[in-house]
Amino acid sequence: MKFTNGYWLTRPEYRMDYAAHCVRRQAEGGELKLLVACRPVRGRGDVIGCPTLAVCLSAPAMNIIRVSVTHFDGETEKLPRFETFDVKTEPAIECGEDHALFSSGELTARACMAEGGWKLEFLGRDGKLLTSSGFRAMAHAVREEGETASLQKGGPSYMIDSLDLAVGETVYGLGERFTAYVKNGQTVDMWNADGGTASERAYKNVPFYMTNRGYGVFVEDTSDVSFEVASEKVERVQFSVPGERLVYDVVYGGTPKETLKLYTALTGRPPLLPAWSFGLWLSTSFTTSYDQQTVTSMINGMRDRGIPLSVFHFDCYWMRGFNWCDLEWDPDVFPDPEKMLAAYHGMGLKLCCWINPYIAQASPLFAEGKRGGYFIKKTDGSVWQTDQWQAGMAILDVTNPEAREWYCGKLKKVLDQGIDCLKTDFGERIPVKGVQYFDGSDPLRMHNYYSFLYNKMVFELLEKEKGRGQAILFARSATAGGQRFPVHWGGDNSASYVSMAETLRAGLSMSHSGFGFWSHDISGFEQTAPAHVYKRWAAFGLLSSHSRLHGSSSYRVPWLFDEESVDVVRFFSRLKCRLMPYLYQMAVEAHESDVPMMRPMLMEFPDDRACEYLDRQYMLGDRLLVAPVFDEEGWVDYYLPEGTWYSLITGERVQGGMWRREKHGFMSLPLLVRGGTVLPMGKTDESTEYDYADGVELRAYGLKEGEACSLRVPLPDSSAYDEYTVKLEGGRAVVTSSSDKPYSVKLYD
Repeated sequence: MKFTNGYWLTRPEYRMDYAAHCVRRQAEGGELKLLVACRPVRGRGDVIGCPTLAVCLSAPAMNIIRVSVTHFDGETEKLPRFETFDVKTEPAIECGEDHALFSSGELTARACMAEGGWKLEFLGRDGKLLTSSGFRAMAHAVREEGETASLQKGGPSYMIDSLDLAVGETVYGLGERFTAYVKNGQTVDMWNADGGTASERAYKNVPFYMTNRGYGVFVEDTSDVSFEVASEKVERVQFSVPGERLVYDVVYGGTPKETLKLYTALTGRPPLLPAWSFGLWLSTSFTTSYDQQTVTSMINGMRDRGIPLSVFHFDCYWMRGFNWCDLEWDPDVFPDPEKMLAAYHGMGLKLCCWINPYIAQASPLFAEGKRGGYFIKKTDGSVWQTDQWQAGMAILDVTNPEAREWYCGKLKKVLDQGIDCLKTDFGERIPVKGVQYFDGSDPLRMHNYYSFLYNKMVFELLEKEKGRGQAILFARSATAGGQRFPVHWGGDNSASYVSMAETLRAGLSMSHSGFGFWSHDISGFEQTAPAHVYKRWAAFGLLSSHSRLHGSSSYRVPWLFDEESVDVVRFFSRLKCRLMPYLYQMAVEAHESDVPMMRPMLMEFPDDRACEYLDRQYMLGDRLLVAPVFDEEGWVDYYLPEGTWYSLITGERVQGGMWRREKHGFMSLPLLVRGGTVLPMGKTDESTEYDYADGVELRAYGLKEGEACSLRVPLPDSSAYDEYTVKLEGGRAVVTSSSDKPYSVKLYD
């Protein structure tokens, strides 16, 4: 949201009061409280009619400073607020003659006390200036109603702050964004919307950004926070919220990866996901015509062609149209679901169903929910309804404990029939005008936060029914903290290279926003991809944390594209199975520290300036570089950081520190291993669930004489692991193992 007309002038519809002079400070209970006047106070008369901002600094964890800025403190606190996991911290506070210092670990906030020279600076290790809120940065604004409006008669109010950007400083994150990877120059509003992947709107808005200078900022407000990222003021990131209070955290890790670890320790980390979830998922697609015979033919078709399949997903039409969601199988096409699901389990498959929290008027659940008071209501107490999706639908009130229990009871019946996991679709089309919630939550602040409570409700049910470590969602909507309920996919993309690229950009932004796992619809949801797009996207999708074939009006089985598509899907799905000893260790790391499985290049190479804008390649864990091909002929340009690299597919050695241009067939793409790596490859290419250490092949890439490399090979569905050390002595590998399981070694030099 923009408040100014150029650098000097305020837009005529706003009245602004900027922080100008810190007139009082007090250290109390581990907090530093500052009273900041909105004009210089030179004499007693200057306090008359002078607005003030109460600034409070606290430390929710080491290396994090929370800044609370309040104009009117009499405003009733509006809920909900984000869940944070604060840790008791003893900050260091020092008050000098012209400054006050507040330190949490290696991060220090310095407040200037000089008359008319208010500034709040944030300093990292060795006193390095990271950013600051200075001249015309921190403010309270009122939207005025008419030329003579005053503060007492004005319209909506906003709290604002903006933090300086240094020369060459680049900004990342803010949730799932399909726009440019580097956010400089963009206006970004935190408003969950079902907008597809080809717009500036996003399904997953997260009010957290990080920069290449080693810090991040988390605005702790669930409402429609608005960011001006080097846009309204090109030297700053500005953020504004409606109301009278602004709370934000400055998070300092020194590098993007360490900053992300601190942020996710504060907002929550994902659980360890089941090993089967990393295999290939196949869907019925959305509006296709299907029944049990169709589904069985798809499953058998994959098996007959040697393509390992982990999960089959039933999309919307497992239920009858106009009845979504009644959570009842359509008897015309699935007359005996329990028998069918048992048969598919017998084939070694896990099974998934589509759901959402919207209850159509034709659904028998509508009358139940209306009677029980389980839906979002209008302010007059009647049920809020719309025709936009299913006729007369209502929306589950997830703030009502009885409503959650009722809805989960219906879901439990589906799980008891044989369903293993759930696709929690939608959660973005949540009304804000003329509605009320059971617990009195503010509708504006519930719009985005609804997705958190919705996914939390379903995920916790799955943990209860399937056991911890076996729960997984396929969710579309999210906000800060949503990473605790994985996995999330990128929404409605299209069948083109352009959409494939925007899908990757959004995933990289998700990685910067604390999401350790993310996925996407291979070959695009809308339209049907030409075979060449399908094959290129299949390679990308099967080198993602989670891999799903899903579409809108056509099936996504590979033989409907061409025979080579079968070969490509078979090759890369089998490769992913063999990579599981490595991939699952990266999943454990995502669980323990929330460093994402799919990492922007900047996150792994923060000192390589060439990595700051790279949005068409990524690191899969810390050892593998992936550069998807976005070209029909197979040409790909990618950047290889310094060092020696090796093609995982061909074994070819390649020197880094430069851009490369290569041409690849459909069975290949740039998939490179960093030199100095021992990469564990599993013995089987038919499943993602097996003993990863039993018969593991230890591939040593570019080890130097006398150099030792240690690695862990995890046990499936566990944080436990076997440990190996490989050392090159006299040109041969010497292995020390904590296990007596058989292994082999292969050297690449």
